[in-house]
Amino acid sequence: MSYETIVTARDGAGLIVTLNRPRRRNAVSVQMMDEIMSAVRLADSDSSVRAIIITGGDEYFSAGADLNDAITVKSAAQGLEYFQRWHRMTTALEALSKPVIAAIEGFCVTGGCELALACDIRVAGVGASFVITSSRIGTVAGAGGTQRLPRIVGIAKALEMMFSAEPINAAEARRIGLINRLVPAGKALDEAKAMIAVYEKRGPLSLAFIKRAVYRGMQMDLASALDFETLLVTTIYGTDDKQEGISAFLQKREPNFKGS
Repeated sequence: MSYETIVTARDGAGLIVTLNRPRRRNAVSVQMMDEIMSAVRLADSDSSVRAIIITGGDEYFSAGADLNDAITVKSAAQGLEYFQRWHRMTTALEALSKPVIAAIEGFCVTGGCELALACDIRVAGVGASFVITSSRIGTVAGAGGTQRLPRIVGIAKALEMMFSAEPINAAEARRIGLINRLVPAGKALDEAKAMIAVYEKRGPLSLAFIKRAVYRGMQMDLASALDFETLLVTTIYGTDDKQEGISAFLQKREPNFKGS
């Protein structure tokens, strides 16, 4: 399927979604949100796709939300409609049954940073920078930044970043846990591909259930989350893949998972 604001390409078991609005430095428009949702949902329904990479290319990830869209939001009703679309996109990434990796080079600003925060894992090249600039323009991060950032880096560090609206470099992002891996400049996409080469050997149902257990469980009290975990584990123990995985381990061979 062809798109206007993104480019999709297969790389083995991975689908690469590249943000493609160079004249706007990959600013996230309403159209881009819809196209990202369409692309990742199609990938989620394709059993040959085992993980998804979202990248902005070699120079930058994203300059943030397209302010040409944002400036037209002048009422609470319009704001609700606009930000609900953002939340549908970011929630769609978390709800996918497959890992989603953000491969980041260059600047990753506000809405672009919030998009990256909604990915499961973030890999960045040296020279990348991260910032949420909302306080500079008298607004509040509205695409999940106030909620996902503190869950990832902690409350105090998230507040520091959002109060100052100053960028942090990739090394600091790695130190505080904002990114999972720091690689040489220009190598973020290669690193993400290498991670998929590992994930494609794992049980697809396992990966899907792990995502569900973590994201849902983090919203529950511990006792409820453990009950939820037990429900998922007992469900997966009834699958063919569980039998294949344990049999392969005992027989000292590679498993042949089928996602069933």
